[in-house]
Formats: sequence, C-alpha cells, structure tokens
Amino acid sequence: MDSREKKLLFDVLESGRSIRSWCQESDFGRYEGDRQLRRAVEREFEIIGEALSRLSRLSDKTSARISALPRIVGFRNRIIHGYDAIDDAAVWGIVQAHLPQLLSEAEALLREAGETF
Repeated sequence: MDSREKKLLFDVLESGRSIRSWCQESDFGRYEGDRQLRRAVEREFEIIGEALSRLSRLSDKTSARISALPRIVGFRNRIIHGYDAIDDAAVWGIVQAHLPQLLSEAEALLREAGETF
C-alpha cells in the first residue's frame, strides 16, 4: 500500500472517529435537534465518501477491502447533492449500524500496512 492510500485511510479513520466521538453519548433526539451536530456529522461523511472515492481510483485491491465502499460513496453524493432532503434518521442509523464496521476495516488495512494509530 502506498502513502497516498494510507493517507486516505487515515482521513476515513479520523473523520469516522470524530463522528463516533460526537455521537456516542447522544441519542437520536439530541442529534435531530442539534443542527450543528448534524452538519458536523454530514461533513465528516462527505470527507469519508470523498476519501473512499479517491481510494477506489488509486487501488482496486485496497478499495475492495472496504465492504460498503460503493454505498458509502453514494451516500456522500446524496449528502452533497441532496442536502435539502437529508433523512436525519437514516444518517443516525448509519452512524449506529455501519460506521463501526467501516472503522474496523480501515484500522485493519492500516495495521496490515504497518501503521499504528
């Protein structure tokens, strides 16, 4: 894995960990009622989706190890282009149900590449 791939995976990890940190002590009601939190989470998902989009152009081998990569990139596109129709419950569900797996996969790839974090 080259340094560009690692950098993109670190971006995914950093953004994902920020989302996890902000949301771990929260519930959907607080998330839904806090515009600043929602926007921050959405922005971090934009970064994750863009990093994974770039990763897919750099390396088929590495990007294939992110199980939901096409869905994540599609989600990023929906957030950016459909900002006025974002479903807060769907975003919250992704945070709760899918973000942990993405973080686990990014961490595993970086560990295999000899990185510590």
